[in-house]
Amino acid sequence: MCKEKSPKCRFCKEITARDKKMSVGYAFLKEKLGLSAFDPSRPALIKPTTRLERNVDHLAVPARIAPKSDHPVDHLLFALKHEDMELALLMEAMRKVSGNDVLAEVTRTPSGQYTRQLGFFWEEAHGRRLEGAPVATGAVVDIFDPKRYVTVPGAASMPFWRVRWNGLGTTRWCATVSRTPLIERAMASDLPGRVRAYAEGLTGAVRERALSFAYLSETRSSFAIENEVPSEQRQAAFVALLHAAHKENPLTEAYLTDLQQATISNVLDRALGFRIEQNYLANSLPGAAGVTYVPPPPGAVGDLMAEMMSFANAMPAAIDPIIAGAISAFGFVFIHPFMDGNGRLSRFLIHHALCQSGALNSGLILPISVAMKKHENEYLDALKAFSVPARERWNVTWLDGDDFEFEYLGSDGLELYRYWDATRAVEFTYQMAEQALAVELRTNVEYLERYDFVSRKVNELVDIRGSDLAVLIRGALEQQGAVSKRRREQFGSRVETKAFDLIEDFAKQALARDPEALADEPGDDMPEG
Repeated sequence: MCKEKSPKCRFCKEITARDKKMSVGYAFLKEKLGLSAFDPSRPALIKPTTRLERNVDHLAVPARIAPKSDHPVDHLLFALKHEDMELALLMEAMRKVSGNDVLAEVTRTPSGQYTRQLGFFWEEAHGRRLEGAPVATGAVVDIFDPKRYVTVPGAASMPFWRVRWNGLGTTRWCATVSRTPLIERAMASDLPGRVRAYAEGLTGAVRERALSFAYLSETRSSFAIENEVPSEQRQAAFVALLHAAHKENPLTEAYLTDLQQATISNVLDRALGFRIEQNYLANSLPGAAGVTYVPPPPGAVGDLMAEMMSFANAMPAAIDPIIAGAISAFGFVFIHPFMDGNGRLSRFLIHHALCQSGALNSGLILPISVAMKKHENEYLDALKAFSVPARERWNVTWLDGDDFEFEYLGSDGLELYRYWDATRAVEFTYQMAEQALAVELRTNVEYLERYDFVSRKVNELVDIRGSDLAVLIRGALEQQGAVSKRRREQFGSRVETKAFDLIEDFAKQALARDPEALADEPGDDMPEG
């Protein structure tokens, strides 16, 4: 570059024009090629800096490193080398790039790490070979940097391009998960192992009752998230599904359809297979303004679900099963393969992944839906991170009543539905799994230990009908140790006043002490006072 910026210098003119545009890499490609994929999470912008700087909301790029032209291939190479992996933008851009331009680049530097990736992605985007491309040379390189992203260990390399596809899925459907501090800590904590260790430390009777309650509460909470109260029949059916997840059941269209039918009470809403019509989610607003999410067109559902099921069947044994479950669950609900019941089935898939991986054995369950219900706003935020920008890619016209006309404004390749950032979904699922263990399971067990302590102590001193005692103990534990006046009046004809007082005293003891110590309590102590 010349020492003085001259209006006659071609190079200076290019830099000046580029400085005005500011954006390079994916952000530049999105504007120049008219890409419909989501905006890059960290756009690359030319800034007055001496080195690349990864900021929270952008990548600061010094002018000397920026691409020297507006040619898409130059910006693709820049993005592959310097930017975060943005698969949807990358694959959509590749479909608009000439094979001759890519061929010229890979012929010039066949051993280049990023030119090899360029050739590989062009072929995957177009579904055909890049005719005339020289056989690549150089060491095999990973597509996803294992230090920055969760990847599949031991992935096979692609010999021609000498690259290794180690993504979470295939080149037809893939999630990206960044190794954030939260995810790194969660992966290192071995949460499934802690669940097993905790369950193995429980006595047989307490363990059985705690798991029974966990299955029931998981079922009720999963329906409650959908603002539904299941009938006894539907409740029992869903509990049976959760138990059946421990059997070796790979996901298929037939299996998922059976699950959908088992969770839907209205016969008319029971599916015969994946949907063949467009569906949508809506809120209370009238007309098109009320449509909050539009899943992919029905013609794409079969292909997308085949990819998603392939991932869900293989990945729980290959990567952390909570990550596999989160991607399966959120990926499923984004595809929305049925007209009804998608939400419940998506949460079931987390349980399915944990069971199929062997992480939860002997009937163990992690009641994640219970935690999700208590953190419903955060759950909705995790879903909206995808659903809100996806809604912007549709033109929805209200016709009449519940009839709408849907026009997809995105690319024919449906890249935004095929390639998505699952980092937030994984973080949320980890947080809910942690709470399911630390709060939900432990709370249930502690309640049972307190209940058993009070029951044992009272039964040693007075004789009360079992069903009456159960009601009175439950009430006392819920009321901070007090037996209410209403309960005393209700049971006064068959329960002595002394018994009410004993229940109160022992309940207060149970609530004030470490639940784990109550099981070893001797059986002949009278309450103090």
